[in-house]
Amino acid sequence: MRSLDLALIGNGTLGALIDPKGEIVWACFPRFDGDPAFCSLLRAETGAADFGYFSAHLIDCARAEQEYSANTPILVTRLFDRSGGCVEITDFAPRFRQFGRMFCPMALVRQIKRVSGSPRICVHLRPARDYGRQPAATTFGSNHVRYVGTDLVLRMTTDASITAILEENPFFLEDAVTLILGPDETVQGAVAEVGRRFLEETTAYWREWVRYLSIPFEWQDAVIRAAITLKLNAFEDTGAIIAAMTTSIPEAAGSGRNWDYRYCWLRDGYFVVNALNRLGQTHSMERYLGYIVNVAAGAEGGRLQPVYGITGRSIIEEREVESLPGYRGMGPVRVGNQAYRQEQHDVYGSAILAATHVFFDRRLIRQGDEVLFRRIEALGERAVQVFDQPDAGIWELRGARRVHTFSSVMCWAACDRLARIAAHLALSERAAYWRSQAERIHRVVCERAWNAKLGSFAALLEGDSLDASLLLLNEVGFLPADDPRFAGTVHAVERKLRQGDFVFRYVEKDDFGQPENAFLVCTFWYINALSALGRRDEARAMFENVLACRNRHGLLAEHIDPRSREQWGNFVQTYSMVGLLNSAIRLSVRWDQAF
Repeated sequence: MRSLDLALIGNGTLGALIDPKGEIVWACFPRFDGDPAFCSLLRAETGAADFGYFSAHLIDCARAEQEYSANTPILVTRLFDRSGGCVEITDFAPRFRQFGRMFCPMALVRQIKRVSGSPRICVHLRPARDYGRQPAATTFGSNHVRYVGTDLVLRMTTDASITAILEENPFFLEDAVTLILGPDETVQGAVAEVGRRFLEETTAYWREWVRYLSIPFEWQDAVIRAAITLKLNAFEDTGAIIAAMTTSIPEAAGSGRNWDYRYCWLRDGYFVVNALNRLGQTHSMERYLGYIVNVAAGAEGGRLQPVYGITGRSIIEEREVESLPGYRGMGPVRVGNQAYRQEQHDVYGSAILAATHVFFDRRLIRQGDEVLFRRIEALGERAVQVFDQPDAGIWELRGARRVHTFSSVMCWAACDRLARIAAHLALSERAAYWRSQAERIHRVVCERAWNAKLGSFAALLEGDSLDASLLLLNEVGFLPADDPRFAGTVHAVERKLRQGDFVFRYVEKDDFGQPENAFLVCTFWYINALSALGRRDEARAMFENVLACRNRHGLLAEHIDPRSREQWGNFVQTYSMVGLLNSAIRLSVRWDQAF
């Protein structure tokens, strides 16, 4: 049965998910949001008539083990047969600096080498096209096979027998074979040598990248894996950051809550770059800021969508794909996301919070100036207009529009940060204007969202329900941690939304019924709130508990079943990995206190 016990490899152009036996079950070409050539994650277990996967099957395999090469997204899988034979499969996507720029081609490299005995393997390379509708057509040459898709041709170049690949004939692995799957271009040089060089250069790049991370003293392995994973979800070409690599992994079994997350939510992107910035990794932030500025420049009247395509395109029409049955047969499989049509007013705060870095962080090459400030003021004006108007909210409710407290708070954050930026630029008149707007919004939210009966802020203005986004009131600066209203809100959330070791985003019925599983990042928000209130021992215990729920590779999906602790939802989820990273930074003892 399929599970999310998967590893992620990638290079900022594409990503691939690999199961415990080394099968590539998900990979889109030519980029994150492309046609999944490997899509067996969303169909039944592989068999003779199936396609949409890439495996190196060891004949008479008895067991498997798998791990990442230290401080890299390079995956090593070892398969053992019953006769003492062992093969080692190394999977990665090339990424390193070459000729003064980043080299991250649309390519996957798979090296298979004999470790011991006389292992016999069979390579199954069966790309699909048009979302699993049919297998890719093939042509071949002396050392390559071309796979013709709907809009793209992939070429697999190898030093293995082409006949063995095409006919899927088992063969004894005498030494090693290399397979490079990428664009329809000739590989320059001997395949084994190119693969070896790519591996060495990619290993060196990632280990150097990790060396310069400012990581906390505790939970270093978890933080490093989270940071690498977030980096893999950043599209190198435009700076966009996708929410997850996959589409349509259900939030709960048979729930119908199946969405396509291979796009850039401005809210999620802000949290990602903010987390990476805390680790001293500024490149992703600079690239994302460029993406945000370009998106904002095309926003008519300052109106932002909550989600954009990774190229910055605004239209992401949603459709259902009948050719794939879905994860464990739990459809539908959706492509595109209709959330781009929604009004989610928190997005103005997310965009301006992200842009704020460029005005204050002296490490950045391009510093914010008055020209940029004037450009993003349009987003602030939009926030002023809509802060008390109904929207779909942070949870993207499809069947209702209400005035969500978190959306109003983020509109306040937009005005608050614009006031700070204006003061920094010595624009006193604009600073006074934005400060007055921030104070007005703050006053309205405090008057209309505070519920005395609950002793807490409510999820809606004049409401009496709760949602987990209220845990961020201190995080975004709306309330200080010592404000009794913040403590009251945290207490109310833990009474209403905490179930066992996890926190739900909300518990009321929505368009799809009663939520069944917990949204993982909400538990991290709760952990951070506990820490802010001085309840560090509780926070650390809960954090350790969530860490234990990661899969074998230290990765998290979007949701978790609070009873079985099985992960659900799109994978790998940037929100969840950001939550892990932020909590680790907050809770770790300081380096100067560790010894």
